[in-house]
Order: sequence, then structure tokens, then C-alpha cells
Amino acid sequence: MRTLRTTLRGAAVAAVAASLAAGAAVTALPATAAPATAEGRTMAKASATKQAEPAAQQPGKHKPAKPKTPKPKKAAADPDFGPNVTFIDETWTADRINAFLDTVNDEAEFSQDRHQVFFEPGTYGSAAGQDDPATATGIVNAHVGYYESIAGLGGQPGDVQINGALHVEPVVGCPNEPWACADPGSLTRFWRSISNMGINPIQRPVGDDAALPYPAGVTEPHQMRFAVSQAAPMRRMDIQGDLTIFGRYGEFASGGYLANSRVSGTIASGSQQQWFTRNSEVGAWDGGVWNMLFSGVTGAPATNFGQPVGEGVGVTTTVGSTPVSREAPFLYRDGSGELAVFVPNAKTDSSGTDWSTGPEAGGSIGISDFYIAKEGTDDAASINAALAGGKNLVLTPGVYELDAPLRIDRADTVVLGLGYASLTPTAGNAVVEIGDVAGVKVAGITADANVPESETLIQVGPQGATVSDAGDPTTLTDVFVRVGGPWAGKAVTSIEVNSPDTLMDHIWAWRGDHGNGIGWDVNTGAHGVVVNGDRVTATGLFVEHYQEEQTIWNGEDGQTLFYQNEIPYDVPNQAAWMDGDRLGYAAYRVADDVQNHTATGTGTYSFFNQGQDIRLESGIQAPNAPGVSFRSLTAIFLNGSGGINHVINDTGGAVQQGTQRSQVVTYP
Repeated sequence: MRTLRTTLRGAAVAAVAASLAAGAAVTALPATAAPATAEGRTMAKASATKQAEPAAQQPGKHKPAKPKTPKPKKAAADPDFGPNVTFIDETWTADRINAFLDTVNDEAEFSQDRHQVFFEPGTYGSAAGQDDPATATGIVNAHVGYYESIAGLGGQPGDVQINGALHVEPVVGCPNEPWACADPGSLTRFWRSISNMGINPIQRPVGDDAALPYPAGVTEPHQMRFAVSQAAPMRRMDIQGDLTIFGRYGEFASGGYLANSRVSGTIASGSQQQWFTRNSEVGAWDGGVWNMLFSGVTGAPATNFGQPVGEGVGVTTTVGSTPVSREAPFLYRDGSGELAVFVPNAKTDSSGTDWSTGPEAGGSIGISDFYIAKEGTDDAASINAALAGGKNLVLTPGVYELDAPLRIDRADTVVLGLGYASLTPTAGNAVVEIGDVAGVKVAGITADANVPESETLIQVGPQGATVSDAGDPTTLTDVFVRVGGPWAGKAVTSIEVNSPDTLMDHIWAWRGDHGNGIGWDVNTGAHGVVVNGDRVTATGLFVEHYQEEQTIWNGEDGQTLFYQNEIPYDVPNQAAWMDGDRLGYAAYRVADDVQNHTATGTGTYSFFNQGQDIRLESGIQAPNAPGVSFRSLTAIFLNGSGGINHVINDTGGAVQQGTQRSQVVTYP
């Protein structure tokens, strides 16, 4: 074959009003944002940054400005993490914690502000009201907003115990009848996370939500809501009760990720369209819409994909163990009370949680072995000098403008982003280039395309890379890419993987469908992920809206567990979207000469919004080879015009107006 170059979502929303927890009731704004008048981050910065507005000018806002809670002094031994990282300890009262969290959870969807909050080991909030949340007092209770990561600093999740809730609610578009406004709901609840904590769920509505006639933040006793879509992981969590992952009134939600966590009660998925749960423990799971995949999960529901279920059809697939996995590196207090980063080992054929920080589970790296980078102070030159000098890297929250890629040429280097640290190129460069080395770990970063166009944004190994270690794979964890949205950007390929034995765990590559700098010729991107290396594994791969093949797999022995894709909304006409004489470009393309490849739990969704009869011949295109197989495949017609003719190759019925779903249980 030729050389391949290296939801229902926010099409209905241009921006979402901030301050759900602290300000006025949230309303959805007009559907499609106009393209930015000037390209690139520098020109877009003023409009993307959160704008302060006097309380008196905000409709429905009647409370005074939020108090500026002073931060506690850090221990003398701790390095300076800058102003966007906050450490909370047990001297803080619940009221003080809630007041502080209310100052960092109101960023706009495309704000350039970032926040990391750490809880020191201890117990926070009172459990006295757990049986009746409506009257509970003294609880830690806050909404988790855009670009906000909250994590515990214990060696075990239970070392940080929260009595209360750190929750996410949908957009409240119709306060007087919220059941009538399912869209956008939680379809744009992106870029936020919680990790490494125990939570005894006691949830109440917060801010102006509490004054609504039908508050979104109400839950049943012993239940917490985390109604999110992409790029909003929960990791290493111990939820000591129930968890709901959709809005109170059935609002839409479009994909989420849970790993290395325990939920002792029931997870209620409701209107959540797809979800990936890996290496966890659940008491029970209730519901499913299109594609629910469980890998290595104790207590997971039985597979029923494609089988009759009541008046519908099953959408659940359970895999007994995860073939290759590695949990995310995390900052914690070691046995001496010093800050360190624990780096878990990779595992094969694993299941259930693993919260150990012992030597059999991984290695601990003292914080003195890390360079602590800060927005506005560090650039590509200073960071690369530290990397070349043998340092690992912590990227504190912020937006880093880079005129050259961060070059990682030392095996086993750890790069840990805090609070959605974002990297953007300024000279048509990549933002990360990993050399021909093994065992590199990159976690918690966001790459934002810019102009001029980049050929690649994140490159794992140079082309032709050969060095690898199956027992210590180079790993990308919670790595997110945006082409457009914050500002106009262009990148031919978002992520290129050349190193063999690479592991990608929770990736969202997104060519923006709303926000700033949006348009078919404005935020251009051909491919989200291109895999050239052999024996590459993806667990939780989300790739959306790219203009050619969205994922290309050229390497042998690749495997994917969970794939979620939306084809581009904004194709102007069929002639503009042809792969030679083939209608459209496949959402997932396995090269013709590949002999061995597997994928389980894939979803390809169609929403052409230009009023044209656009067709995609098949969501997945793959060779007919004995070693190439797929399981639990779905195609969905979301809305709009046109559709998808086949799920994979020439198999699976069309989805179009009047036919929402088509399933293929196994292929071939």
C-alpha cells in the first residue's frame, strides 16, 4: 500500500459559562464558534483567558466575591512548585478547603490557567452526616473544574480520607426543567482529574446550584457524581460507596476513564455513552449505552455485547486481564516524609487494583532528581539543559511556549505534568521528541498545536527506532492533544509512535470541533495517532475529528483495548473527503501488509453538520489476514446528514438517518 503519513458533543456549544460551583447558573452558549480572526496562541490569549467580571454584572449572581484563602507554608524541605500548586494539610478546616477550591474550579473551557491541588496525608471533613447529605455539615464538598487536578500525597489512597465529595455536574441549560436539556450536559466536561484518595461520598449541591429549583448536585446517600467526558481520569481512587457518572436528569456524557480504583458500591452509568474501566474493583455496574469495556476488572459485568438484553441489545465487553499495563507515576510522601515520585512497574496479564509502593511494585525517585519547571520562567532551552544533565522533569501547571521540542534521550526518564501542564510549539516544531531509548514515562501533559504547522507534535522514538524493553515499555499516560480550541493550530500528525513495545494508556487526540480557531481550513490535522513500531499497546484510545485516517497502525503485533472516535463534523462536501476512490478516510486503519493486530471495544460515530450527504465507506479498514482480528465493534449515527456505510471493511450495516447503531460482534 502507499506510505501512510505520519460527541454527540460540543458541536452544540461554543463555550460553557464558568463558575458552576461558585457563580451564576450555567447556560449553554451558541453552537458554533466563528474561526479566530488571527492564528496562533499569542493572538488568541486574551480571549482564551478567564475574564474577571464584577459580581453585580453577572446575571443571577448575588454573593460577594470569593475569599482569597492564604496557602499554608510548605515544609522547608519541599522545592518551590510555583503559584499554581497548592498543598492542603489537616490544619485547614472544611470551610477553608471549600472556599479555596471554589477559587480554582471556575476556569472557562479554554482558559489558559491551570491548577494542581494536593492533600497531605490525613482526614478531611466530618462523616457525621453521611446518611443524610441534605443536612450534612462540615464536609469537603466542591465541584472539580477545567484544568484542575486534585490528588492525595499518601502512599495509599486511604492515607488521604475525604468525607464529602469532589464532584462534576453537567451544564444546567434549563434550570426550570433540566430534563429537557440533555445536550450539552456533560459532553464538554473535559480536562480535570482526581487521584490517590479515599472518599466517603457525602454530596450536596454547591454555589448557585443549591438555589436552583432542581439542583444538579443532589445525589442519593453514599453516592458521588463524576459526570465527565474525555480527558477526565480517575486513578487510584477508593470510593467507599456508589459512583454515578452521568447527570441527575439524564444529561448526555461521552466517554470516561477509571483505572486502578475501587468502588465498593454500584457505578451507575446511565446516559454515559461509552466508558473504559481498567484494572479496578467494582461492587456492581448498572447500565450502558454504546460501548462499555472492562479490562482486568474484579466485579465487572458479564459480556453481553450484541446479545438481546430486554428490549435492546448488549453493549458490554469484559476482558479478564489486561495484556500490558502500567499505572501512572505520582507524587507522594515517602516513609521519611519527603516528596518523591513513585513509578509503578509495567505488568502483563494483570487484573484488580495494585496500590503497593514496595520495591516489587515499582521504584521511588526523590524529588531532588527532578527539575521543577515553571510557566513564564522556563523554556525549551532551560528544560532541555536539565534533561540533558540527567534530571527527570516535573512540569508545574501552566502553558509553555516552546521553540524547540523537549528532547528526552536518556532511558527511563520520567516526565510528570501537574494540573494539565500544556505545551505549545511556536516554530512549527514538535513539543516532545523521545530518542531511540527504552523505558521513558511521560504522564499528565497536554499538547496544543499552534502555527506555523507542525509535522508531528509528540514523537515517540525517531523513525526507524529499534531500542525497546518489553518489561519496561516507554509509556504515555494521560497524554492529550488539541488541534484548535484554545487557538488556531495546525499539525499533520498529533502523536507518532516509532519505538517498539510502547504503551499508550489513556490518550485523547482531538482536532477541535468548537472553540477558537475552528474551521476545515483553519485547524488542520490529518492524523491523530500513527503507530509504526511493533508490539505497541493502547489501552483507552480516544481520537476524534481528524481529516484523513484518524489512527494508522503500520506496526506488527499491535493491540488496542477500547477505541472511541468521531469522524470530522465539518467536511464541506464528499469531494473534499476522498481516500482515492474510496468514500472518506477510515477512523482506524490497519496497513495492508500487517499480519497481526487485535482490537477490542471500538466505536466510530458520525455527525456531519454541513448539510451535505457525506459518506464514510467503513469505520475500520484492515487487511484480511489470519492474525488480524476485532471484537465488539460499533458504528453510531449521532445526528446530521450522511452516515457510515459499514462498520469494518464491507461488514456491518450502514448507520444513517433512521438507523442509529450497527454492531459487529467479531471480525472476521
